Amino acid sequence: MSAEVRRELRGDELIARRDLLAPPERVWAAFTTAAGIAAFWGGSHATVPPASVTVDLSVGGEFALDTQAPSGATRRLRFVCVRITAPHELVFDEPVTGLRTTVTLRAADGGTRLTVHQRRLPPELRTAQAADGLAAILDALAAHLRRTP
Repeated sequence: MSAEVRRELRGDELIARRDLLAPPERVWAAFTTAAGIAAFWGGSHATVPPASVTVDLSVGGEFALDTQAPSGATRRLRFVCVRITAPHELVFDEPVTGLRTTVTLRAADGGTRLTVHQRRLPPELRTAQAADGLAAILDALAAHLRRTP
């Protein structure tokens, strides 16, 4: 399996793919539990205080978290669950911008092929820097999965 994040930015869409050496159920748990989200969401550019993460994994339910930059600046992120098909697909919207994210997990080669497809990107996220940020988050997810059973 390739450990490289493949990403494609097309207009208002960003698609990132990464193969992970963990079964879909473990990857799903990382995306849907407070401890998992806190462990990887900030990538290499921010941390997520575990106590800031809340998860209501139901259609219409919200999950939210704080990201803290190295400067100490904190930003609250909030998402609303649109579709949940455990452990294969999670669709959520960011209500302020309308950004829709679809996370798809497929068993592949003894692990999981992860695809993150973001649609309706606001103009400030249609950049190579934003694509690099998503890649860093997926790299942090892979590192988290290597560290935890």
